[in-house]
Amino acid sequence: MIKKFIIILFINLFISQIVNAELEIKARTAILQDFLSGEILYEKEPDRSIYPASMTKIMTSIIAFDLIKSGDLSLDENFIISEKAWRLSTAGYSSMFVMIGDEVSVKDLLKGIIVASGNDACIALAEGIAGTEEEFAIMMTSKAKELGMNNTNFANSSGINDPDNYSTVKDIMIMSNYLIKKHPKFYEWFSEKEFTWDRTGGDPITQGNRNPLLYKNIGADGIKTGYLAVERYSLASSIERKGRRLIAVGSGFETKNDRSKQSAKLLTYGLTNFDLVEISIKDKAFSSVDVWLGKNDQVKVYTKDDIYKIIKKGQKKKLKAKIIYDGPIEAPITKDQILAKLKIIYDQNLIGEYDLLAINDVKKVNIFSRLMKSLNYLIWGDV
Repeated sequence: MIKKFIIILFINLFISQIVNAELEIKARTAILQDFLSGEILYEKEPDRSIYPASMTKIMTSIIAFDLIKSGDLSLDENFIISEKAWRLSTAGYSSMFVMIGDEVSVKDLLKGIIVASGNDACIALAEGIAGTEEEFAIMMTSKAKELGMNNTNFANSSGINDPDNYSTVKDIMIMSNYLIKKHPKFYEWFSEKEFTWDRTGGDPITQGNRNPLLYKNIGADGIKTGYLAVERYSLASSIERKGRRLIAVGSGFETKNDRSKQSAKLLTYGLTNFDLVEISIKDKAFSSVDVWLGKNDQVKVYTKDDIYKIIKKGQKKKLKAKIIYDGPIEAPITKDQILAKLKIIYDQNLIGEYDLLAINDVKKVNIFSRLMKSLNYLIWGDV
């Protein structure tokens, strides 16, 4: 009665253009990731150690966002500006221009960090959260390890010169992915083009966002620039277009112009050379499998996670999904029971395998119904 069932499904693609291109990015190190699938589309020495400069501020923001999400910090909470924070605003670094003794809200400090890239705001936020910037840097590094940023150490909250403040473009990508995935509403702040600080004892100061891609009509909505003389120019960037998001990180661009053009080139490459395939949305019915001796003849199945795949453009016919199970599956069946395997095949190669689970219970029929079904099977071979 039990047979091996194989159901072959053909997957539709979001995009169907055919573009072929080779890519060379003028940076010491770079990486490009498709956000939904998590797949890497381009990399150039992704594990090479870099000084992340102001890209460090992504993690500074994440620490605050996590605390706000857990209820341990409020956007309306005020922190008092120390002399250490104020001195950075007078030392020629990018600043929010806070003053000693000012009481500044967490929200304003975060906007000063994200939009104006204020080093003084970083120290003020770090001291307000952890007591000292050194303790805050420990929190940052601990979070980095939690995220799998295995080649990163944070020595300060702003990214200013420190040989112990180092990372890689791959780790910055991991951090950026976390920011967008876990804090989507706060991430919207990274697309704001200006921030006005209504400072104490002076006229309001309006500063523009330093991310050059925000001013191009390509759909960029973040993330953070960086510059150190030893590292040159860097940028963590992201673009969203027609429901598809890409994250790019590059470091070692020789000029500001290179940083802008090469980052845009990297993101455009991802959009025009690859197709995003939506295969399954977590917790939603994906397909059905046959049931034996149950009150229902079939049960719907689902995957625990979203499943997306990236393939080169024009290769649509090479992608298939197979549902494999021994069935019909005898009732009773319990919700979340693993019933089948979903195998994703591309060009005759297995590129993914996932469990398919029952979306609901299926009870067994009564003894009389079981006898009738069994008799029907013996006579007609029909389940």
